[in-house]
Amino acid sequence: MFVLVNDTIFSEEEAKLKITDLAIQRGYGIFDFLKTVGGKPIFLEDHLDRFYSSAEQMRLNVKQNRSQLTESLYALIEKNKLFESGIRITLTGGYSPDGFNIASESNIIITQVDFVINRNFEKSIGIMTYDYQRQFASAKTLDYLKAIWLQPIMKERGDDDILYHDNGMLRECPRANFFMVNEKNEILTSKSNILKGVTRKHILKFGSENFKMDERELTMDDLRHAKEAFISSTTKNILPVTKIDGRILSEGKPGPITRALMEEFDRYVYG
Repeated sequence: MFVLVNDTIFSEEEAKLKITDLAIQRGYGIFDFLKTVGGKPIFLEDHLDRFYSSAEQMRLNVKQNRSQLTESLYALIEKNKLFESGIRITLTGGYSPDGFNIASESNIIITQVDFVINRNFEKSIGIMTYDYQRQFASAKTLDYLKAIWLQPIMKERGDDDILYHDNGMLRECPRANFFMVNEKNEILTSKSNILKGVTRKHILKFGSENFKMDERELTMDDLRHAKEAFISSTTKNILPVTKIDGRILSEGKPGPITRALMEEFDRYVYG
């Protein structure tokens, strides 16, 4: 497999990064992840918007403009001949002179992996809630410290993901946005202090045509009245949640509203 480091394509074995990079020294950097279908990046402009926004928030300089970065993406797709894939664009803090301050030039790394989403409408997951607020929530940073630390606890409980809340206000999962269906059949998602996902954006866009949808401040009490739930991300599309803190939703299977939304989204992305 080939990767791109700054402006040069290397084999994975040849690609190198100095240990003075701030991503290695302090875990400082940002990234974005998108998928390709038939060799075409899905929602590319949205991902680039978020990538450049995250970079700006974290005070990182991107040497490539949008056009150059897009050309690099397509060059890597063509080089790898991998048309159903996931592509990660990582921007690091650069080679820091003292291991603490941001370098004048960041390093950009683009990698591609073989990736096909399992479009199985029957799959569902269980999640646990946890009181935590991500730093710089609106930026997609390299910081997954809490999520990784929680993995053994989550697995011991028999759950598949974590839903963060902050002082009783619902937020998001470590790598996905959260939606719930209330007793009025409204599809709701948290409004603030989250990373507003690209998939989330498009669910709100197309879903509002046929469903009651809203962004609002959601509480743990709202969650207790949820009759259906799901998470969304580039890697998961729409994934039903049928257990929250041990409470079973929609008889342990994807609910009718979630299922209908999944079918709509599948047509929206794949035609």
